[in-house]
Amino acid sequence: MSSSTAANQVRASHILIKHQGSRRKASWKDPEGRVISTTTRDAAVSQLKLLRDDIVSNKAKFDEVASRYLDCSSAKRGGDLGPFGRGQMQKPFEDATYNLNIGEISDIVDTDSGVHIIMRTG
Repeated sequence: MSSSTAANQVRASHILIKHQGSRRKASWKDPEGRVISTTTRDAAVSQLKLLRDDIVSNKAKFDEVASRYLDCSSAKRGGDLGPFGRGQMQKPFEDATYNLNIGEISDIVDTDSGVHIIMRTG
């Protein structure tokens, strides 16, 4: 990887909560999508806001919350997605990540996958 490519990349961790409007209604913790299919977007947002509040108030650590609640295989890495550049993630996710400072946590971000909070780590 060239240094210019690396300079244009960011690194982030996320917590995704899927809901009945998500494009793929299954996850590692709900392989048949039974819970996801009955979860409204509003319920997913409410849960994510509570999780974000716990992280921001230092009641919980981002990676530990991600490992437990994240509806994505990155849960096993504490939500770490590794480095990525423009065009590699869904546009709302990418835009939110690039607009964060390192260490900052986003508000709720909607994508076709569900609702996320994102922490920029690099």
